[in-house]
Amino acid sequence: MGGTVQPGLEGLRDVFADVLAQQPGTGAGVAAWHAGQWVVDLWGGWADHNTPWAEDTLVMPYSVTKPFAAMPALLLADRGELDLDAPVQDYWPEMVARTTTRQLLSHHAGLVVLDVDLPSEAFLDWNVLCGHLAAQEPSWEPGTASGESALFYGHLVGEVVRRVDGRTPGQYLRDEVCGPLGLDFHVGLRDDELARVAELTGFGEALAAGSAGHGELYERALDNPEGARDRTFVNSEGWRRAEVPAVNGHGTARAVAGLYVALQQGELLSPGMLHEATRGEGVGPDLVMGDEREWGLGVVVDDDGFGMGGTGGSFGWWSEGGQYAFGFVTGLIGGYESGDRLENAFREGLGLEPL
Repeated sequence: MGGTVQPGLEGLRDVFADVLAQQPGTGAGVAAWHAGQWVVDLWGGWADHNTPWAEDTLVMPYSVTKPFAAMPALLLADRGELDLDAPVQDYWPEMVARTTTRQLLSHHAGLVVLDVDLPSEAFLDWNVLCGHLAAQEPSWEPGTASGESALFYGHLVGEVVRRVDGRTPGQYLRDEVCGPLGLDFHVGLRDDELARVAELTGFGEALAAGSAGHGELYERALDNPEGARDRTFVNSEGWRRAEVPAVNGHGTARAVAGLYVALQQGELLSPGMLHEATRGEGVGPDLVMGDEREWGLGVVVDDDGFGMGGTGGSFGWWSEGGQYAFGFVTGLIGGYESGDRLENAFREGLGLEPL
């Protein structure tokens, strides 16, 4: 284990050591920002069978990528280059669904499944997947319900960005978000970044448990195209190089938490746009995930704050009540128990009630 914690937060370090000791697969990282400074930045375990997890090890945190994927569209809207409430057809004429970019951003567009079965290779060709999405009828009338677009969120929002700006979402993030802010988070890895990626491990029992209680729409939304929950495919070079901005960002815990720090510090969006993104669209049933939740624009919103978790147990969050940013990323595909333990240990160190 490497990294630092500020005095008073030693309990979190002890919990993290226990988390690492209990993980049968690859390691993890955790970071937290509070009162104007980084107070936690820890990492440990193994990136693969031979390589220790390092300060700059990158890992794929699945849907923790979605808030990053939303940033290019929100920035374009903030700058007056994109109207969130205009028909998507104004920017993407081939789109069949009568929806808006705001509805895409808030998971209200109904574009959550494809009627055509596609192989895993479809993820590796941006134009092919966007072509199928443009031709797809929504699963409900846009704006009338919500459901997480688990695999397609980044393509839907990202193709609007590409039509407006000309850059892919991964390139836009490099140029306008992660690069300027110094966030070690990337969609579409380059040669030097590939060498730093942790192998994802686990999957079997954890994925089966995570699927329990969900209906047919959930399985269809996560398994077509096939491969997004296949250990061999998501650890392949082709997947890591591709842009699948709903799920395949790769980064550090500090980068995940750092996005929320930048938002709160006013380094990314204007106060008005941040308010729009985090005010929520109303609590209701998520027709894909099967729970009750409130979507903002790219983030889940609740009484404590906003952020996003991902398949496998990684998450990033801004706590309004605690005034802190927290990020946890793990190479072991499991549940949220480890991350919850760490955040509650952190809250205890700050004198806050557990979640």
